[in-house]
Amino acid sequence: MVTIKDISKQCGVSPATVSKALNGYGDISTETAEMIRKTAQEMHYMPNAAARQLKTNMSHNIGVLFVDDTMSGLTHEYFSAILNSAKEEAERLGYDITFISRNVGGNNSSFVEHCRYRKCDGVLIASVDFLSDQVRELVESEFPTVTIDYSFNNQSSVVSDNVEGAYRLTEYLLEKGHRKIAFIHGEKTSVTEKRLVGFFRACEDYGIDIPEEYVLEARYHDPKVCEVLTEQLMKMEDPPTVIMYPDDYSYLGGLRQLEKMGLSVPEDVSAAGYDGINISQVLRPRLTTYYQDAEMIGKKSMQKLVETIENKRTCIVEQIMVSGKLLEGHSVKQL
Repeated sequence: MVTIKDISKQCGVSPATVSKALNGYGDISTETAEMIRKTAQEMHYMPNAAARQLKTNMSHNIGVLFVDDTMSGLTHEYFSAILNSAKEEAERLGYDITFISRNVGGNNSSFVEHCRYRKCDGVLIASVDFLSDQVRELVESEFPTVTIDYSFNNQSSVVSDNVEGAYRLTEYLLEKGHRKIAFIHGEKTSVTEKRLVGFFRACEDYGIDIPEEYVLEARYHDPKVCEVLTEQLMKMEDPPTVIMYPDDYSYLGGLRQLEKMGLSVPEDVSAAGYDGINISQVLRPRLTTYYQDAEMIGKKSMQKLVETIENKRTCIVEQIMVSGKLLEGHSVKQL
């Protein structure tokens, strides 16, 4: 293992000078500091994490809270894109990440206890039941947190503009001549509530009254439920001409059911998704959907969390909005 003494010997300077250069102190020349850092990199020097923690009172370890009820884990394409982007940004900023759970070594613990056990500097909350007592305890604890797609009053958040996204997607269907629009939405969350606002606002702006039976609750990332609800919609006496699904992945269940019923997209019924994941653009017909910039959400959320950790006294609590865009596919026909 390369030590500070090894670097000092290679550079011909004292160990104290090497330490100052590697820790960013300004009382040595810029040229000397750059030479020392370059030498340390070439020698593959890695600082001792325990020593650095004692010196800075920081672990440079960030907790990530991701709980998915559908048990899809990191195969969830939308959230995996967010988390991968957040991980890359954390590494760029000099931090590691640890996934937080309530099960540590086979023993149940709270999220806060796990964060303390892992000595996290802060926590990125990506997907969870935000109304649970465990999550509220974490948000109100000593740990700086940033949430994704949910806002607490005293913590920063990074959110996708779900009202605008649902509005623009619905508006597109209306401009294609559709008036009988069914909306299979996800479970009741703040994201769902915002998408419903966008959906009904667009319909109202176009003077369209949507029957209650056209608006059905499913779950995000759950094709099986959407398969059942698609059959229910298409067996109605007056079925919809287009179905909006809670997300692109869930649309696969709807597509499977339509094929079972001998119906094709978009000839017999049009369809639209949400998220803009890769699979939506390789399906045939290509799915019309609303793209959420998962990579940007992950990057900005990690940047904000590190800023909060490193500038606790001066960092502003804010909600950062990330816009998306409509992806026009071939799954919606003009009426």
